[in-house]
Amino acid sequence: MNPIEERHWISAEDKDLKTVSFFHLSSPEHRAAFEELIRHTPAIQVYDTIWQQVQELMKTRHPAEKLTPDLLQQKAVAHIGNIPADEYGVWVYYPWSQRLVHILDEAEFVEMRTSRNQHKITAAEIKTLATKKIGIIGLSVGQSAALTLAIERLCGEIRIADFDTLDLSNLNRIRAGIHNIGLPKTTIVAREIAEIDPFLKVTCFDKGITENNIQDFLLEGGRLDVLAEECDSMDIKILSRQRARAGGIPVVMETSDRGMMDIERFDQEPQRPLLHGKVPDDLSFTAIRQFSGEQRMQVALKILDYDNISEKLRSSIHEIGKTITTWPQLASAVALGGAMVAHVCREICLGHNIPSGRYYVDPDQLFKL
Repeated sequence: MNPIEERHWISAEDKDLKTVSFFHLSSPEHRAAFEELIRHTPAIQVYDTIWQQVQELMKTRHPAEKLTPDLLQQKAVAHIGNIPADEYGVWVYYPWSQRLVHILDEAEFVEMRTSRNQHKITAAEIKTLATKKIGIIGLSVGQSAALTLAIERLCGEIRIADFDTLDLSNLNRIRAGIHNIGLPKTTIVAREIAEIDPFLKVTCFDKGITENNIQDFLLEGGRLDVLAEECDSMDIKILSRQRARAGGIPVVMETSDRGMMDIERFDQEPQRPLLHGKVPDDLSFTAIRQFSGEQRMQVALKILDYDNISEKLRSSIHEIGKTITTWPQLASAVALGGAMVAHVCREICLGHNIPSGRYYVDPDQLFKL
């Protein structure tokens, strides 16, 4: 990797920045670029906690030893050896916030980032998951899923797609600061993932999914291992499943109502009817585009299984266009949905038995008096 060539910095005035720069200061080229960056960025904020990170690494690698602060420091010094402290690890520059952060390099960073996963996720499973690719269409529930996937480090690449920008009303369920209003949702998610783990690959489809780019989203750079479909567009729901089924890619969907989790194992059942047969299998995504608003709503209600949605969502649907503009979603339900998507994606990627079906983890039923 030559990060200077691949990930150069750009002016922080560019509101759509979502790519970081890496600097290895043992390289004269990198050090020169690093020093130039600092000289030309008066507001830059520098965060250097490399000794704390190395000490934690030593503690993690010697779990049976009772390490005093002095002994821990000795091990850290011995580990770094003759390498100057500022050359150990890598410096990461975040142009949207003008933060420059000194961290462990990739292998040790990943080791530490995933150390508290063990043994719920074993070392062998962590290596397997690092080879996986997961795609997410729609970044409401999808944002929660993407961040959970990233935090738990359940894949090596996350592909995200959404054409929309953040509105103030989205902040009832999407984790984002008010300074992000107006930014593309893909940018917000990509930035947050980079601030958690700059080594994770995030591929953004900023214009959302269309008939022209769906194959690239599913296959370019390697076939997705799982697709999480979380968009509102009925035509894209159908199109993405048709193409995923053709490519043998499992599809999961969480609806943020009654904890409903939908799983379609097209990798195991290539002839499986779309959406468990709740819509005609020959329904054309192009035909849906010609549907009236009422016809699209009928498709949506069939997909959701109207008789099994929550009473509050059922009553809300009748208020759309009267007292509300669209159906409601709550942050607690979206957070639960993100966790469920991440759990199911992990188990599928590890080859565990996760059959097709529709599952409910309904808090109202679980905690009903």
